[in-house]
This record gives sequence, C-alpha cells and structure tokens, in this order.
Amino acid sequence: MRLAIDAMGGDHAPEAIVHGSVKAIEAYKDLKIFLFGNESRIRSYLTNEERIQIIHTDEVITADDEPVRAVRRKKDASMVLAAQYVKEGKADACISAGNTGALMAAGLFYVGRMKGIERPALAPTLPTVDGKGFILLDAGANMDAKPEHLLQYAIIASVYAEKVRNIEEPKIGLLNVGTEQGKGNELTKKAFEMLKEAPIHFIGNVESRDLLNGVADVVVCDGFAGNLVLKSYEGAASTVFSMLKQELTSSLTSKLAASVLKPRLKGLKNKVDYSEYGGAGLFGLQSPVIKAHGSSNENAIFNTIRQARDIVEKNMYEKVSAAIQQLKIKEME
Repeated sequence: MRLAIDAMGGDHAPEAIVHGSVKAIEAYKDLKIFLFGNESRIRSYLTNEERIQIIHTDEVITADDEPVRAVRRKKDASMVLAAQYVKEGKADACISAGNTGALMAAGLFYVGRMKGIERPALAPTLPTVDGKGFILLDAGANMDAKPEHLLQYAIIASVYAEKVRNIEEPKIGLLNVGTEQGKGNELTKKAFEMLKEAPIHFIGNVESRDLLNGVADVVVCDGFAGNLVLKSYEGAASTVFSMLKQELTSSLTSKLAASVLKPRLKGLKNKVDYSEYGGAGLFGLQSPVIKAHGSSNENAIFNTIRQARDIVEKNMYEKVSAAIQQLKIKEME
C-alpha cells in the first residue's frame, strides 16, 4: 500500500509528519510512504528510511494562500505533487495537514469527484463520551448545500462507518434545531424526507447538545453548520482542560489532588482528543484524500495514516461508489 504525504503542511511540519510516518512504517509492514517537501529538512528528522521515499520540492502552499489560485499556480507544491501521485496511480491515497481549501481544490482538480457525487464533504470523526466518536459531514468544505447533497453525504458516511469503523447498522442523524419532524429550514425539511427513503438507518433529526453523548454514528449537515460544530468542539475541549489545569495547580492541596487524579484525567483527555480519531476525509472524491488537523502532532499523523490505510484496505471508495450508483438506478426506476 502506497501513501503520498505532504510533509510541509501543518503547524509542526515537517517534524511531526516525518515522525508520524516513521511510526507508521514500523507498525505496518505493507506500507510505503512518499514524503513530498524539502529533502534536507525532512531528512533531518528521518530516523528510519525503510519504505520511505522523499520527493524533493521547495514549493509550499501556505495557510495564507488563496486555495484555488495557489493550486493552479504552484504546480510543484508539496500538496499538489502528493495529489498528482494519486491521480497517476503511483499512490493509493494522499494526506496533508496544510491549507484545507487548497487540499480540496487539489483533490477536485487532480483526483476528481466520484461519479454521482456533486460536492465532496469534509468529514472528521469527533469525540463522544463513550469513546466511540461520530462522523460529522460536511464540516466546512461547502458553505451552501442542497438536500440531495446531504443525502449523498449520509450514504458515503454510512458505508464508511460500517466498513471502516466496523459499526453495524450505523445510526444516521440530521443536525437540526429540534428533533421533531418538520423542524428547521427548507434545506433540513427536504433533506429529512429524502433521508427517510434512503438505504440507510436514518434516526431523524438530532440536536447539537446531544452529539457528545453519541446520539448518532453519523451526523449530516451543511458546511456552515458543520464548521460551527467543529470549532465549538475544539474550543470547548481546549477551554475545559485549561480551566481544570488552572484549578488543579492553584494551591498545594489542589496539586496533591491532581497528582492522584492525573491518570484519570489523561484517560479523559484521550477520549476528547481529535488525534485519536485520525483526520477528516474529503468524502466524494475518486480516491482517498485526508486532511489532518493543522496542529497535528506525531500521534495525530500516525492515526491519520492508519485511517487512510484502513480506507484503502477495505475498499471503502469502491463500496461507496456502488451504493451511490444503486441509488441512482432506483431513482430512475
């Protein structure tokens, strides 16, 4: 299995990307990794070159670059070259922790959309209190959506949850302002009716307050609402642990209590740590393209590689394509 990885994208590139890649090839003996970026910088962190090949380039797409313009003008950027490797069949999937919009553009321009999918979606797995997590899509790839887009998202994520995350009959929920049928705007009302008829286990509307409790395995929404949920999750988790740290170091008694609670707190932090779940897949492209979090550390990169490997190994995209085509056939009958 071959993965193309943008070694220069993200806040901790290339160190975190290289260390995560080394950890991955040591864990998975069937894996070969192509690292795209500045060779001397990559090599300074590379402790094991077995099944890792560096593709040198000095060009990088930054977080400040305008996504579409950057992809079109920076043909030799590390992110673009990684996507090209997938297009040319030299790699089975690509990963980047860099500019999200640019990765979406590179995916569309080079990898291409899956037949039957109008708009790809950004699909991270977010934490729940039981540690299982849920898939949220769209988390910000498209700010506007049509009901049929939400239907496509639901089908893609349902197949992913079942085949890759090994969830039997995954529960699909529609993010809304209330659980009752008929709630919401025109988008959610029409999407509700379409999802009821889809070949998925649709459980109806779900509210954002219930997401952390694992109300659904997959939650679908437009990119605007999804990005608000994503950023709220990240902000809340960071703030809560910052407050806990402040309280537990405020006095000698608190510090003593913290020393006893430390193992428990670490376990709790792991439950809400995005890095344990991998990256956000750009669902709806012809081949796997995965966006790692911009602040990904070594562990997050390793888990994103594990996620990409699982997607390829379990032929998730072929199964999604078959499900989408079957839906199109039924619509024509």
